[in-house]
Amino acid sequence: MNYNELIDSAIKAKEFAYVPYSNFKVGAAIITKDGKIFTGCNIENASYGATNCAERTAIYKAISEGNRDFEAIAIVSSSGNFTPPCGICRQVIAEFMPNGIVILANDKGEIRKYSTSELLPIKFDLL
Repeated sequence: MNYNELIDSAIKAKEFAYVPYSNFKVGAAIITKDGKIFTGCNIENASYGATNCAERTAIYKAISEGNRDFEAIAIVSSSGNFTPPCGICRQVIAEFMPNGIVILANDKGEIRKYSTSELLPIKFDLL
């Protein structure tokens, strides 16, 4: 599959980031297996712990609208470099997209693809 539309959606979502503390914008876009795209950006808060990452924003938005069958997620940042998901986001991705693809894109148009299990080989599980 060509993931250009997904990456473009993540780039657009990045511009909505609310980052008054770090000035580090992140955008994410997740696609369902039936082709629906949901986007998210990072949203900071003065009480830091209430901050939410772009990846989780996109995933939670999709889930809150009844979608749970994901194929891939694209992640971009204002750094211009590849920006992998944090540990919390890796855990969330592993739970909701265990067989998916994580796509990182930089400002040079280069991409890197990882399977979810490559980024988090052993996820936490209550079962």
